[in-house]
Amino acid sequence: MNDLPSAPATERNRYPILEQLKVLLPENAQVLEIGSGLGQHAVFFSDAMPGIEWQPSERKPELPSLEMRVARQGGANLKRPVQLDVQADPWPSGPFDVVFTANTAHIMSWLGVKRLFEGAAAVLPAGGMLIIYGPFTLDGQFTSSGNLAFDRDLRSQDPEMGLRDVTDIDKLGKNHHMVRISRIDMPANNMLLVLRRY
Repeated sequence: MNDLPSAPATERNRYPILEQLKVLLPENAQVLEIGSGLGQHAVFFSDAMPGIEWQPSERKPELPSLEMRVARQGGANLKRPVQLDVQADPWPSGPFDVVFTANTAHIMSWLGVKRLFEGAAAVLPAGGMLIIYGPFTLDGQFTSSGNLAFDRDLRSQDPEMGLRDVTDIDKLGKNHHMVRISRIDMPANNMLLVLRRY
């Protein structure tokens, strides 16, 4: 019996994300995941792509649940989780071929998103990729009524949270020597943004 906590949204989105990662990730990639949550993506992706090495990370309060799942279900290519709050903690030294994060940009403050880019730029070599999954706005417009309602709900909880605009992400990328090479539409009005370090 599996008594590990689980996030239903992660169970749903892991298959379409994996489809894209299999195309995007270089063979034997070293991947750093920011905000691994309960570890469902980390376990699933590393199991499905045994050639890669996956480094999960999470903030201190959420770390025990992540560690538990990795210890129970992780394979040889899934590394022990590290503590990482992008606004407070030092990043693993790297270098990494890919920094991946899912459903974090809208729950971080904008300062947190900036710190995410700063940290990623520091650990990615030229040609490395920052891959961000989640809901975004396009030129200030919501792509669905559901995303609009979600944004309002987030901002009612904390004004620092909310959906980010792809244009702002692009500008932030350029500030940190990254250019967006792809915007992939995903199920449930989400996107996968792929930025390459130069």
